[in-house]
Amino acid sequence: MWFFNRVFTPPKNKNPEKELYRKVREIQIHSRKMVNDVMAGEYQSAFKGRGMEFDTVREYQEGDELRMIDWNVTARYGHPYVKTFVEERELTVIFLVDISASGVFGTQIQQKREVIAELCGVLALNAMKKNDRIGLILFSDQIELYVPPKKGKTHVSRIIRELLFFKARHKKTDLNQALEYFNKLNKRKTVVFLVSDYLDDGYFKNMSATNQRHDLVAIEVQDPHEEKLPDIGIISLMDTETGETQMVDTHSQSWQRHYYLSRLQFNETKTNYFKKNSIDHLIIKCDQPYGRQLTTFFKNRARRNR
Repeated sequence: MWFFNRVFTPPKNKNPEKELYRKVREIQIHSRKMVNDVMAGEYQSAFKGRGMEFDTVREYQEGDELRMIDWNVTARYGHPYVKTFVEERELTVIFLVDISASGVFGTQIQQKREVIAELCGVLALNAMKKNDRIGLILFSDQIELYVPPKKGKTHVSRIIRELLFFKARHKKTDLNQALEYFNKLNKRKTVVFLVSDYLDDGYFKNMSATNQRHDLVAIEVQDPHEEKLPDIGIISLMDTETGETQMVDTHSQSWQRHYYLSRLQFNETKTNYFKKNSIDHLIIKCDQPYGRQLTTFFKNRARRNR
């Protein structure tokens, strides 16, 4: 599906180390502001903990369930006591992130990969505030990097740096292999954010297995010109994952229609699969603010969890 992967070469930065720290800091500041101002409280209610754990005992009160009586404590003190429980909130959150070559495409202010890094930064800071363990898997058509789940600000900073600046050794995309690797690695229930532009196929079986065992959220990052190319005459297009090039006439109505219908069919197949299998699917567009969209997504998810 080469016709979806377009690239503009960004200008080279004269001081890459300074730019690295600037971008990391910029994302951290923006992410913290969104966490505090936009998404406060929404993240926690959207994801359930692993279950209930024992907290303490207290004296029996009228209306308490008899099955909650702690008979050992009751016998010791001569009057009834009941057990109390709290939700075991701590979660493991894994970001399974596509860093194939199509991520460098960007016709707006940011490339898709930069949007992905910022978005994952927002989600990671939310997870950190709830004391969740956070891990990262970067993939192309190979597993490029695995960062085991940990807690803390330093760990989240590292994840943001890797998302922004890790250089993939391979260019293509293999969602199926990434999901298979994740499924073998994680046996206990995990919250997994699969972040990609989904320019691939053949991954539905492994995705269904992931969705059944884990708490899966499929986040799709799109650039507006992937849906419809502007009418700018004859141009050379390159598939960033294969290097294949082709001259096309964007002024041609028949070519534009072919491009549009191909993309439409591709999107419908994917969207129908997500709906049929009850997989949460969130589309983020590079040219639009996503704060309110994330908040609405988490609110809707929290309602279903009640």
